[in-house]
Amino acid sequence: MSLTESPRLFGTDGVRGAAGRPPLDRTTIRRLGMALVRALPAADRPARLLVGRDTRESGPWIETELAHGATSVGASVVSVGIIPTPAVAFLAREKGYDLGVVISASHNPFEDNGIKVFSGRGEKFGEAIERTVEAIVADATWSTPDGEARPLEPVDETPAYLDHLRSVLCDVPRTDRVALAVDCANGATAPAAPSFFRDLGYEVHAIGDQPTGRNINLDCGSTHPRTLAHIVVETGAALGVAFDGDGDRAMFVDQHGRIVDGDAVLLMCAKQLQREGRLAHQTVCATVMSNIGLEIALRQAGIDLVRSAVGDKYVMEEMLARGLSLGGEQSGHVIFSDYLFTGDGLCTALNVLRTIALTGRSLAELAADLVTYPQVLVNVRVRIKPDLATVPAIEAAVARVSARVDGQGRVLVRYSGTEPLLRVMIEGRDQGEIDAWAHEIADVVRQEIG
Repeated sequence: MSLTESPRLFGTDGVRGAAGRPPLDRTTIRRLGMALVRALPAADRPARLLVGRDTRESGPWIETELAHGATSVGASVVSVGIIPTPAVAFLAREKGYDLGVVISASHNPFEDNGIKVFSGRGEKFGEAIERTVEAIVADATWSTPDGEARPLEPVDETPAYLDHLRSVLCDVPRTDRVALAVDCANGATAPAAPSFFRDLGYEVHAIGDQPTGRNINLDCGSTHPRTLAHIVVETGAALGVAFDGDGDRAMFVDQHGRIVDGDAVLLMCAKQLQREGRLAHQTVCATVMSNIGLEIALRQAGIDLVRSAVGDKYVMEEMLARGLSLGGEQSGHVIFSDYLFTGDGLCTALNVLRTIALTGRSLAELAADLVTYPQVLVNVRVRIKPDLATVPAIEAAVARVSARVDGQGRVLVRYSGTEPLLRVMIEGRDQGEIDAWAHEIADVVRQEIG
């Protein structure tokens, strides 16, 4: 089977689905473990894999099956147990592993799980290597071994990862004890994050730190920050930080209980890195979903913004290609390449705390520098998906509206990857105007291909 014919296993963030069902059934997981090893370049020693997971009840058996497949083709596999995703990326790089594998479905409910893979450089797999692995999995000329998979005895490597993170605050003077509210999403950060912040001298009010295997992300974490907002206001904390299930992203709450997203974090941290002379090429990478307000605020600070497709692996690829030091997503995946080339919720939290300490400004004051623009999204059902440049009427409508918002707004028109829809997204200064303009484009789309 050719690479182009191979069925897709990997999505924007690894292999993901309901635990126990394809592609996360035992046979496919074993097969994937074997394929990951087979896809590695030939070497004069056995491949070395590092595996970590979040708190889902399906994690241990998925880890066991994956390791069984990998060891059947000669690899050695070490488990680090429950640990944040970025810790696996860091340890794979620092400890000389060929691959780091994380078993997690991030912010999904406990019934789901996933497998995401990092290279020995600590970078998420790109699409080319993902397609190679998919082709190997799909090759019917080989089969997985029989036999019972044996559980791995975890090795505790979390301290090495946390020691690395401490360097973020190494030159920040200690001040009065600051109160933080920390929501661990009953996920991978739960065993370590509260005590880590306490060791750094913060007063910590922890929630979402009692995982059961089934309560990961349940009404908590970065996708449900309202509970954290209540805790921040109730305890008088200076701010709150909410991680997702695998700890690779963070959302914040200011002292008034207002949500502070990844766009605001990118702005405040970009300006701080610029002041320190650490913002490479005076440029930040964000995705197409980041608000135009971020682009305008960065421009006013003399900082350029480049955009990537949605997904922190695409942010990473753009940052690597351009040699950038900061990038991320509105959803809270933020990459500080001085420390690691993947989203890291704890690292993001420390950089926000660093910015607060060095500027003497509160999170609310820093976040207020970002003025978000109104946004409208209109979905239009289509019967076909031609290249829009080949449909003159649609191309003309998009050009007309783009000219109206030029410099003070943004037009994004793209097909859904999974549904027969064309999405029309417009940002601008006035909600009424952008609503009318979005429907102007949508009406033309309906006439031409709806």
